[in-house]
Amino acid sequence: MNPRTICDNVWAVGTIDWDRRLFDELIPLPEGTSYNAYLIKTAEKTVLIDTVDPPVQEQLLHNLQQLEVDRLDYLASNHAEQDHSGAIPAVLETYPEARVVTNPKCRDMLIDHLHVPGDRFEVKENGESLDIGGRTLQFFTAPFVHWPETQFTWLAEEKILFTGDFLGSHLATSALFVENEAEVYVGAKRYYAEIMMPFRKMFGKYLDLIDELGPEMIASTHGPIYPRPAFILDAYREWISEDVKNEAVIAYLSMHDSTAEMIHHLINALIDHDIRVKVHNLTDVDLGELAIDLVDAATLVLASPTVLVGPHPSAAYAALVANALKPKARFGAIVGSFGWGGKMVEQLQALTSNLKLEWFDPVMVKGKPRPDDFATLEALAEAIAGRHREAGIS
Repeated sequence: MNPRTICDNVWAVGTIDWDRRLFDELIPLPEGTSYNAYLIKTAEKTVLIDTVDPPVQEQLLHNLQQLEVDRLDYLASNHAEQDHSGAIPAVLETYPEARVVTNPKCRDMLIDHLHVPGDRFEVKENGESLDIGGRTLQFFTAPFVHWPETQFTWLAEEKILFTGDFLGSHLATSALFVENEAEVYVGAKRYYAEIMMPFRKMFGKYLDLIDELGPEMIASTHGPIYPRPAFILDAYREWISEDVKNEAVIAYLSMHDSTAEMIHHLINALIDHDIRVKVHNLTDVDLGELAIDLVDAATLVLASPTVLVGPHPSAAYAALVANALKPKARFGAIVGSFGWGGKMVEQLQALTSNLKLEWFDPVMVKGKPRPDDFATLEALAEAIAGRHREAGIS
């Protein structure tokens, strides 16, 4: 991808990764992703905002050559994670005069992770500015979006906010700017659910800061640029709120159909109580889709057969993922089957301790479910619906 013009003297110089399908050896990327970097030129200075993943760094260097960058004064690093910082050593080797502008914590992490020499940095504290010749860059620390060293870079005159990973979307698209908001909404919600959700309680102050700045464009390091910032800001305010929806997410698997019979009966019972149900069979699950559904759901149901004395490993893994993502679900239920005994309920509850769920009585069946067991599942659905109503969830 060749450099593309954002506005006068500002270009996108990153690259699109159409083929990548897994991130951090964990996160599915069904729509690929991008590694966005931006170049700013003034009459006096040339500044690069972030870099790209090392395997595609030649594309970044090519784009700088295309723009006839023979001198780079500054490289602003908003995030030390390697998909955005990994090409810093190559850029500094190509442009030995360049100085890395970032905050103290990001400097330390770039030294640790990439062995960037300490004398190549110009450190800026929160709110400090840099005059780049008729233009001003201002730096705002924004810890835990989604690492502790993250920051925003504000190009004041053009009213462009470079937010690092914050507000991004894992979406490979040829569109430089958001053209189809419905399409980008899905990619951005997946990105939020997979990466940002564990830190959601911190985000309100960052959204307030962005409102105060009043950007005309928001440029993240993943996905297209937002020419209408209200679109993504409004979405984030909804996602990070404590409001949940009248939804139940069911994550289940079954070995000999007993658990499957129970879950299918529970699904129908929940639907009869007007609860929207999102179902994920853990034998072949896209963890990103599970994460997306966890963003809004009021209730999480984990269902598994007993393996030895505990849950099936796939159910335990789903519980660990949910525990790490810390969705705002309020209620939890465990459904399962066993042959002779076990401690599945205690183990699944322990694996989800971060969620602070109000647990319904578990429904554990010995062997194949009987009519009384189905009646118990109907009572569980009624109890879930009742708690939703009591909590004012609609």
